[in-house]
Amino acid sequence: MQFEKPKIGVYVCHCGVNISHTVDTSAVAEYAGDLPNVVVARDYTYMCSDPGQALIKEDIARLGLNAVVVAACSPLMHEVTFRNAAEEAGVNPYRVEIANIREQCSWVHDPGEDATRKAKQLVASAVAKSGLLEALYERESEVEPAAMVVGAGIAGIQSALDIADAGFQVYLIEQADEIGGRAAQLARTFPTMESVDALLAPRLARVQDHPQIEVLAGRRVTEVGGYYGNFEVTVADRDGRQITLKVGSIVVATGYDLFDAGRKPELGYAAYPEVITSMEFERLVSPDGPTGGELIVNGKQPERIVFVQCVGSRDVQVGNPHCSRICCMYTAKQANVVLENAPDADVTVFYIDIRAFGKGFEEFYDQVRERGVFYRRGNVSEIVHNPDGDGVIVKAEDTLLHRPVELPADLVVLAVGIEPRRSTQEVATLLRLSNSADGFLAEAHPKLRPVDTVVAGVYLAGCCQAPKDIPDSIAQARAAASSALAPLMRGRVSIEAATAYVDPEVCAACGICEEHCNYGALNRHPVTGKMRVNAVLCQGCGACAAACPSGAINLHHFTFEQVLAQVDALLVNR
Repeated sequence: MQFEKPKIGVYVCHCGVNISHTVDTSAVAEYAGDLPNVVVARDYTYMCSDPGQALIKEDIARLGLNAVVVAACSPLMHEVTFRNAAEEAGVNPYRVEIANIREQCSWVHDPGEDATRKAKQLVASAVAKSGLLEALYERESEVEPAAMVVGAGIAGIQSALDIADAGFQVYLIEQADEIGGRAAQLARTFPTMESVDALLAPRLARVQDHPQIEVLAGRRVTEVGGYYGNFEVTVADRDGRQITLKVGSIVVATGYDLFDAGRKPELGYAAYPEVITSMEFERLVSPDGPTGGELIVNGKQPERIVFVQCVGSRDVQVGNPHCSRICCMYTAKQANVVLENAPDADVTVFYIDIRAFGKGFEEFYDQVRERGVFYRRGNVSEIVHNPDGDGVIVKAEDTLLHRPVELPADLVVLAVGIEPRRSTQEVATLLRLSNSADGFLAEAHPKLRPVDTVVAGVYLAGCCQAPKDIPDSIAQARAAASSALAPLMRGRVSIEAATAYVDPEVCAACGICEEHCNYGALNRHPVTGKMRVNAVLCQGCGACAAACPSGAINLHHFTFEQVLAQVDALLVNR
């Protein structure tokens, strides 16, 4: 319901010098004071600070404001802050409008009249909309006190344990017949050279014995319904038998695939037994591997070993321009293992760049070189059979010396990179998640919401989101578990009020809107066939309103009238 007479307060933030260095904030505030329905306009150093919020609250109480416009940074940063401040002073939080004059103005312009003029336009647009804003009210829904973790690698296991330790039921789903994921295939970790078994075994035992965790191995998720706090998930085994689980939150920890070295035929993988991948090397030197941990190739210990980095990473030709992050350090670890097994071996690493970004990584890299591993900056072009004897010849360009080199080798280890699992798109479709440009599952915001997704109640952990090492995977898993626990602990979740709605008198029942909804929030009335919006599922994205050919769908807080008022204000104040 709209107020008969809008009484708007405008507050322009300096953001220190982030805005005021480029925009004349005092001039913007003075300009805003003359706009229609504006009762007061102020500028302040930091509007998001306690004193800044106090200014807004005092004006609401003293002047009877019923709408607030804040010209500051992106609403992703502090819209909730200003909404809470307004609500505490008695103004409906949905009658707060943000004019982004930092990211969309000061940060993209040089200081001067143009930046200030644009800031004035953005404020005028926000004021025009705020006069038409309606009071909206969030609803609450009860939460199913259980969680589901999809994927039982190191990240999924950690998330499951954290949630279960807080006292909630966890369903741990794993498509493979055994849990442990990729970590279970490794022998040691970098940079400490610690046994992976010592790291993983206690967690596996805890998961299997935990009274709050139900491990469902050999199962996969086939259908996801419901909404935030009340998901209904169908899980099936390989015989097709299905069960339905009710959970309040979901953690996705589906892991990664290793690059198939066969996609680089010039490197001789599968053509020569002396050319293996980094994961095959892990099994070769593992105590429970085929040689009992001894480094044996073709029945003897190799004397000349070459490691080739960035196989399937930083490679636009194979569709993987991203860095896999772990290859530099696991190559250093494996080179170290070689020298432990064969101290007199000749070990060479061909690299593009060394990225030793983590705690203790640079020191570990230095230690490996001090032990005698020779790092050669170069691009390997081809690996061929050695015509003069056993083994292979590694042909490369030394990019420091700018000349071709050929090295004979008894063993070549290809450092294959991380890429999205083949099932990633299936998971994204089931859960209505987004993918980033590199094919991994996308977080809601890379800095502000790194474990959240665009679907409320669904969180990401581990390498399904991007390449990570074990410490980073565990850190994100624990963060995802904390986020997943929040609604379970509260017992109730708030339902967004800025959702779509349908005018049944105008709806032509064409169903186009349903095709454009990524959240399954639209369905037909069983009798009239007209479209209806499930406000619990709706995320307020506006795709349905944009697609509706008859204009029957509108969006609370972003109505046609409000948006057109903003456009008119921009045109008038050019």
